[in-house]
Amino acid sequence: METTKIPVRADVPEQDKWAISDLFATDDDFRAALAAAKEFAPRVAAYRGRLGESGETLLAFLRLDDEINLALDALVHYAQRKSDEDTRVAIYQEMVSQVNRLVVEIQAAGAFETPELLALSDETLAGFYEQTPALADYRRLIDRVRRRRDHVLSEKEEALLAAAGEMAQSPDEIYSMLNDADMTFPDAVDAAGSAHPVTHGTYIPLMQSYDRVLRKSAFDSLYSVYGKFRNTSAATLSAQLKSLLFFANARKYPSTLAAALDGSEVPTEIYHSLINAVHRSLTPMHRYVTLRKKLLGLDELHMYDLYVPVVEGIEMKFTFDEAKETVLKALAPLGEDYLAILREGFSSGWIDVYENEGKRSGAYSAGAQVHPYVLLNFKGRLDDVFTLVHEMGHAIHSYLSNKNQPTAYQNYVIFVAEVASTCNEALLMEYLLSVTEDKKQRAYLINHFLEQFRGTLYRQTMFAEFELLVNEMAQRGEGITADALCALYKRLNAQYFGADMVIDEEIALEWARIPHFYYDYYVYQYATGYAAAIALSRRILREGESAVKEYLGFLSGGCAADPITLLRGAGVDMASTAPVEAATALFDELISQMEALLG
Repeated sequence: METTKIPVRADVPEQDKWAISDLFATDDDFRAALAAAKEFAPRVAAYRGRLGESGETLLAFLRLDDEINLALDALVHYAQRKSDEDTRVAIYQEMVSQVNRLVVEIQAAGAFETPELLALSDETLAGFYEQTPALADYRRLIDRVRRRRDHVLSEKEEALLAAAGEMAQSPDEIYSMLNDADMTFPDAVDAAGSAHPVTHGTYIPLMQSYDRVLRKSAFDSLYSVYGKFRNTSAATLSAQLKSLLFFANARKYPSTLAAALDGSEVPTEIYHSLINAVHRSLTPMHRYVTLRKKLLGLDELHMYDLYVPVVEGIEMKFTFDEAKETVLKALAPLGEDYLAILREGFSSGWIDVYENEGKRSGAYSAGAQVHPYVLLNFKGRLDDVFTLVHEMGHAIHSYLSNKNQPTAYQNYVIFVAEVASTCNEALLMEYLLSVTEDKKQRAYLINHFLEQFRGTLYRQTMFAEFELLVNEMAQRGEGITADALCALYKRLNAQYFGADMVIDEEIALEWARIPHFYYDYYVYQYATGYAAAIALSRRILREGESAVKEYLGFLSGGCAADPITLLRGAGVDMASTAPVEAATALFDELISQMEALLG
């Protein structure tokens, strides 16, 4: 089999690279800007103890903060993007380190900002707004700091919590060393007796194999090792839960959930609503399990049968030009204004397209002020087209927020970060289904869509429920033992997958291999973002121009309002169960289509 040689960076055509010179023309220009930025820390420090002097002083400080953010934006993006072009180049590794040191230095110089803003009385601040009308531009920024005043402690107590912060990282670090460095797995064996290495990187591809003997062997290999470390894994997760509880109690939050969600202004009711809504919508998930069992022709469906595609023999290939054209057609419902930005991104150096030696793997979008930068490693598969449309969703979200919001409100919070990207994916899938007449290819696409629902909406909600329940166990003072964790996790799998799934004993250990349980209530946002994106894409396709106008308003909102308000403005109320119900209704509809095609 012939392999394609990976080119060195210098051999990649210019039209396939991002326009890094839009940030700085040369490395020397970067170095000059970095040297100039070193003056920011003393300028910031000069305001220590002065934010309560007058409205003019406070305004000048906040405008300086804007100036710093704009300067750092270019420096951070240039250093990081250059480093990602070829991660082996030491000069750019050092640039990243220099910028990071500068950022820490400036942050340390401005550590007085929050306590001094909190120290202002309501009367004093009202006087500042009256005396300095331009300060109103920063009212939301100031309010976001002051709304958490009940959870900010004295200067000495805050210093103690900050000092404890490094220790609080220990559970995640221990987990990472155990999971990523110390664990090794026996080879899996296929039906012909050939050995296949099992690693974190090969596990899912092995689970996608049509060789069931190989799938089961890989499954047994992985969980046999996690079983040997079950008590260590439980103790590590217990330490994480105790750490979260310590900080939540210290800051006077009623729960670790409240502490985690407060920073992004998401009410805890949203979390509970997601879980309850998915519980009421488990019937489609159980239908999907039954259909998967039937289509695979199995007497019993086991956990190691979840990833294998139910449609064989389909390979969809695209050149990059074909991928761009497909994306433009798929996103046409978003209107000509959106497409104009998309075309600009395609033609104006936003995207670094192909792999080269040393280039960072994967894909991302980085929302620089000058324009977004999108990293791809395009191979021409269907997944690569979905990656392109996904990352351009992020990119245009950043572009519109940067263009329409003042500096202080440009960065949208993580709760909404995946909405635009996933909405684009949904529109792409709807388009591909609308133009695909081949029965088998259509079934392949529907299977791809169904797996997104299973893996994102249902699986991530199950993770979120597990995370909530184990935190509540810790809050009640219950022992976080391996037996307790396994019993809970196995019960949730039985609940979410239904009667037609054999809940293998090994899957009770899956909690031990999920790094997101060390991310402090992060995973629920995958599910809420997916539900919101599906609801938005359906509304855009159904209602047209009026829905598009509101959606573009959301994309232009940055963090000018809390995320629930921003999404409500786009016609999606995440405080209700409607988005989840709309998503699961589509999931159910797709299952029926799959049954009609292959059942």
